[in-house]
Amino acid sequence: MIYDLQKASMWKRISAFLFDGILLGIVAVLIAWLLSLALGYDGHRERLEERYAYYGQEFDIDLHLSLNEYEALDEAGLSRLNAAYDALSKDQDAVRAYAMVIQLTILITTFAILLAYLSMEFFIPLRLGHGRTLGKKIFGLALMQTDGVKIRSVTLFIRTFLGKFTIETMIPVIIILMIYWGTIGIVGPIVLLLILLVEAGVLIGTRTNALIHDLLANTVVVDYASQMIFDTREDMIRFKEQAAAEAAARQDY
Repeated sequence: MIYDLQKASMWKRISAFLFDGILLGIVAVLIAWLLSLALGYDGHRERLEERYAYYGQEFDIDLHLSLNEYEALDEAGLSRLNAAYDALSKDQDAVRAYAMVIQLTILITTFAILLAYLSMEFFIPLRLGHGRTLGKKIFGLALMQTDGVKIRSVTLFIRTFLGKFTIETMIPVIIILMIYWGTIGIVGPIVLLLILLVEAGVLIGTRTNALIHDLLANTVVVDYASQMIFDTREDMIRFKEQAAAEAAARQDY
């Protein structure tokens, strides 16, 4: 049981979340740009676009049709579109470029988000102490374990890597990419909705208004100025024992 829990206000948590989210996005985009330069992503993308343009011109069809444009095609247009894609699928240069674009998109996205999370949600909080990101520091928030003990590096890593990066970010990102590429069907939106419902259920249903990453790491967001955070579990137990003894001594018999 947490002694004298001073939960952070929801408005402060939302403000810190938005601030950290903006910084995280900026860092992730910067890392993604650097990785794309290092891995030659633009070159593969340009080769693929060249092949699309070539077969689009040869078969007199736009290979970047929207859904509405596709549905509006007549029989002759569908025939040209299918012929263009058939020729494209037999072009080894186009196939290699397409495979590289897909693989590099997943690789760059994954590592950009991972490195952004590690820098902004793990290394900076280790430096600032008590799991404080820049947003939490600005809005006077901190993290602690639910027993009142300060958060450890292993716990913070679990919270960041398994909770925030893997479950709350990368699974939705991969699903969104698969929806964009048309490779997952109705299962993708269902999984996204389930994750959202679980997140909302955990937030509403827990006493500490936790999210999935807090539930996994057994942590709680608190008001830094007023919350007593113990260095060790032994310190917490001694404090509670002393508080109980003092309370007993004040009782009238």
